[in-house]
Amino acid sequence: MLAYTVYSEAGGVGKTTLATNLAKAEVRAGRKVLAIDLDTQEASLSHLLDVAGDRNNDQADSLLRHMIDRPRGEFADLIKTSEGIDVVPAHNILEYASKHLRRREEEAADFGESWNPNKQLLRVLREAGVHETYDTLIIDPPASADIKLHNAIHATRHLVIPFEPSGKGYESVQGLDQLVGGLEESLGIEVGVLAVVPNRYKGMNDQDRFLAQLTADGWETPIRFRERSSLLEGCWAEQCTAYRYIEEHRDREREHELETLEKFDELASQIREQKAVEA
Repeated sequence: MLAYTVYSEAGGVGKTTLATNLAKAEVRAGRKVLAIDLDTQEASLSHLLDVAGDRNNDQADSLLRHMIDRPRGEFADLIKTSEGIDVVPAHNILEYASKHLRRREEEAADFGESWNPNKQLLRVLREAGVHETYDTLIIDPPASADIKLHNAIHATRHLVIPFEPSGKGYESVQGLDQLVGGLEESLGIEVGVLAVVPNRYKGMNDQDRFLAQLTADGWETPIRFRERSSLLEGCWAEQCTAYRYIEEHRDREREHELETLEKFDELASQIREQKAVEA
């Protein structure tokens, strides 16, 4: 199974839209896809794919309940399907993931048990047979480097990094490089980067300068997405992928938008060629 976490330390760089459209590109390639939303911010993957109905329901089961051994049902019952993508939606209780996972760790320690709070998502996915059922797993964590991100990286071992070609974006990639090194040491795993993806590229000199710096640092950026505000704002308004938005909500095809869809397909294909990993 191919598994990766779409992550950037910088907010607002198109992390969720990239994760969502890569998931759809995988479905279009004939693959069975599970997307997990660990980001509880308002603009999340669950909202974009219109599967956030139980987010505020205190009585609903949630992924975090499974991670702390307090499920209210089967893992399969957490899954909603949108545009052919199976999704585990975010639930508001994820805001308190650190507190509940740390408390569960303390309970285990009281009984002399070893219980790593950073490995619980991987445990849940393995027990549910996700690695046997799906071809691709994509996780969308919050921009903050908290325990949810640690679980996401531990479960996928690979990153796809959206990159804003600016000074802020360049610094975020440098910070992420340091963060990954720290996580590899603390979690005892190796983490690979499958792609760094420049987003909102306008061909400006300053953007080219930061892209050149990134290349000089050893990062390859074969796929670049240009500014597509109208298309992506339309996706948020209609709660759908770019593929569905163009098909159902545009009254005429626009060449530059069709080119964006082709780039999502090409990027997904390039990521698949990188490496198949065990989740």
